[in-house]
Amino acid sequence: MPTVDSHPEKNVIRVQLRQNIILKEVTDSEWTELEPHLVIVDCPKGDFLLHQGVHEMEQYFILDGILKRVVSNQQAKEMILRFADERCMETSYAAWRLKTPTPYSIICVTKARVAKLPLQQWIAFMERHEHVKQAFEHDVMHVMSEIMAHTITLHLLDAPGRVQRFVRKHPELFDRIPKKELASYLNLSPETLSRLKHQGKI
Repeated sequence: MPTVDSHPEKNVIRVQLRQNIILKEVTDSEWTELEPHLVIVDCPKGDFLLHQGVHEMEQYFILDGILKRVVSNQQAKEMILRFADERCMETSYAAWRLKTPTPYSIICVTKARVAKLPLQQWIAFMERHEHVKQAFEHDVMHVMSEIMAHTITLHLLDAPGRVQRFVRKHPELFDRIPKKELASYLNLSPETLSRLKHQGKI
């Protein structure tokens, strides 16, 4: 896997990384320190970046494509916790802090490109740069809050309400996520989602 500097598209990748919600806080000198640790990975649709139940964790910065966080049980029944796209990041930071296995998988919804590094290296970098750590931990808490709010709405809102909330909060994702994936996230059948669209309720 190529590092940023050895990648043929390194100039574009550097621009994309500096637009990331967390990495935009990094100064030029801090960037010089961090960049050599990042490797660029191109992933096909359906590829697992992280498996549920493991202890070896990585930090991901999304350059292209959409990822999903998924919890599954022993019967292989799945629940999608969230989607994340360009300029966002994915992590299992809470599990690392709690010294527990990863509670979810991270899977590519579409073809994707990410920059990644071992989570322990990312944490060591943040420990040296408090302002980056503060921005990162704020985003982690924001994501956890969003997941909790979504879980609550699955119980409190009817089908049209769930879809309308998603469109309101994530308009940029609605037409990019396969409808089967979106229906699963909203706890609907694909047929129900299609019917709501044809009826003009969403």
